[in-house]
Amino acid sequence: MTADVIIVTGPPGAGKSTTARALARTYPRSVHLHTDDFWHSIASGAIPPHLPESDDQNRTVMRVIQGAASTYATGGFVTVVDGVVGPWMLGHFRDVGTGLGVPRLHYVVLPPTQDETVRRAQGRTAPDALVEEAPILSLWHQFADLRALEPHALDTTGQAPADTLRTVTDAVASSRFVLDTAAVRTS
Repeated sequence: MTADVIIVTGPPGAGKSTTARALARTYPRSVHLHTDDFWHSIASGAIPPHLPESDDQNRTVMRVIQGAASTYATGGFVTVVDGVVGPWMLGHFRDVGTGLGVPRLHYVVLPPTQDETVRRAQGRTAPDALVEEAPILSLWHQFADLRALEPHALDTTGQAPADTLRTVTDAVASSRFVLDTAAVRTS
């Protein structure tokens, strides 16, 4: 009784959380793992995850997220992981199915245009939302260079949240965003 893991990712302001939360609700048994919550669980000594010196911390947090995702999926919950999970972090998910029976790992990137990303990110009102332009642009540029994973990107720039949900739901149902976990980079 295993279920899929679906990663919904992109730069800040891409609509990841809105889409992932709604996507998870479309399944009869599902979990929405909001990765920001895992970083906020660090009670002291946290380093903002967009800073270069946060690399060790980020690797630890990603291992925790991967473990939670795998555990929920092997328990039969479709697990929607929502957060900044760039290609450089996918190595943590390479072993999602190894020995656990998790059938598929989907990777869906929501990359709005640069201007739209900045507009959306700076328009967020959550007290912990990343609204500084420099790190937003840095993350946008990192997602703009997906290389072999470019087919996993869905430009949602002009879409309303309901349209984005429909686009992502259709993409996941088609299995066209399933990753070959053996080919996932380990960096």
